[in-house]
Amino acid sequence: MLEWLVAFCVVILVVFIWPGTRYLFAPIAFLQRLGVSQLATGSDDARIVCAEGAEGTDDKTRTVALICKPSALAKYLQKHCKTFSRYSPCSGWTWRASAFLQSAYEACWPCESPVQFVRDNLQLSDDGLVSLDWAVPSYHRRRRTSSHSTSPVLLIIPNSFGKITRNVVKLCESALSHGYLPVVFNRRSHNGTPLTTLKLQQFGDPSDLREAVRYIRYRQPAGRLYAVSESSGSGLLLSYLGECGSSSYVTAAVCLSPVFRCQSWFENGLCWPLQWVLALYQKICLSRYRTVLGDVMHTDTLFSSCSLRGVEEALFCQSGYVGSTSGTSSGCSASGAWDAYWERNEPLRDVDEVAIPVLSVCAKDDPVRGDAQSSLPLELFETNPHFFLLLTDRGGHCGFSTQLDRSAGGAACSVVATNTVDNHGTNWSHMVMLEFFRVTTDFFNAEERAKQFAVRRKGLGGAAGGRAFRYRSVSTYKRVPACSHNIHAIYNWQRSYTR
Repeated sequence: MLEWLVAFCVVILVVFIWPGTRYLFAPIAFLQRLGVSQLATGSDDARIVCAEGAEGTDDKTRTVALICKPSALAKYLQKHCKTFSRYSPCSGWTWRASAFLQSAYEACWPCESPVQFVRDNLQLSDDGLVSLDWAVPSYHRRRRTSSHSTSPVLLIIPNSFGKITRNVVKLCESALSHGYLPVVFNRRSHNGTPLTTLKLQQFGDPSDLREAVRYIRYRQPAGRLYAVSESSGSGLLLSYLGECGSSSYVTAAVCLSPVFRCQSWFENGLCWPLQWVLALYQKICLSRYRTVLGDVMHTDTLFSSCSLRGVEEALFCQSGYVGSTSGTSSGCSASGAWDAYWERNEPLRDVDEVAIPVLSVCAKDDPVRGDAQSSLPLELFETNPHFFLLLTDRGGHCGFSTQLDRSAGGAACSVVATNTVDNHGTNWSHMVMLEFFRVTTDFFNAEERAKQFAVRRKGLGGAAGGRAFRYRSVSTYKRVPACSHNIHAIYNWQRSYTR
């Protein structure tokens, strides 16, 4: 009880003191140097930068930069994704103008939503359990979706701490209103999922997610699969896309306020009050398994840790831990255990193998990810044609709250924003996600139609020598990662958008 009282006092201090200092004294020149100035001086071969905004907003509140390597898909996105440049964040004397307060609101405030969940407990190959929560409207009375449905599936990966936030619930609501079948992936012991083995999922180990994706494809074989991750959950999504490469089953993915350099983030990326609160939340969730976990780890060290690094080290970097990514019963070695752990779990370790479009939506004033200059791998987006960064000046962490529809800028987004406006405004990142999926799918369909038209004109024999649509098999494009999926029975579009 005393610990909860101290936690409450710390949260109150953070809410009233820390966000004000960050909002008043944080520098604003970084995004301006990235967007407006480099738009004039940068090389077209290095990046595409779009710095526009909704009408009626000043320059400091409307800047949005699309940072990526020039390609056919990048030009198509820049032309057709109107929501990218229609961001008008809340301003003035309102709590939603504070990056910290809107981030805390999206993470902690309860959400009254008509969305209900139907849970599937999936038993894994090692007898562990993960759960898949299928979002359904309340009027469906928790009925399961037919396996013959052709509706696209949206796989939602919440943060790595297992907290189902308001942002995740709103994601499900927005996806349902646009015809998607949302499903939330819960790791072992997260969100009420029973822990049936002495193995917890490591931060960047995608083996459990791989089995869950295979089950989703079994349940919904006719619908396309899209993926979106929230906050630190992006580490798991990026690890999965990197390990499986072109065999990931996913058409396109979006990362909302992702954490890229995770080792440094666990070490010193957060201020100590937030570190302490998140570590306390993890310990509360694991306390019910304290006795059984004592057989494989030092629980006294675990429950006395007050930092994210301390909890992660106690869980996975102690001698004798039975859950390494290599499948052996030996844990991390005593010397260099922390570095060895992140060699296997760093989300960007296999980033060159990612073979689908991935959009990252980030804000420069993100209070959780940290300083934009040191936490964003800009070189990745400038050199890899599969990665796109949408960087805003303001938005917080998974916040991106916008003003109520007051001008023509809001009316222009009404098609995408339908059923997503609440009493306080619209989450712009959800509109961006839905439009990115739609435009990317349209691009792939256009590529496929053009390829079929070229085949009909030149015949099957001459199609291989076409200039615009050269056939690139997986074996010649890049090495095939070790993955049990067989994507060739599902995909037939060519990855010519990277040209």
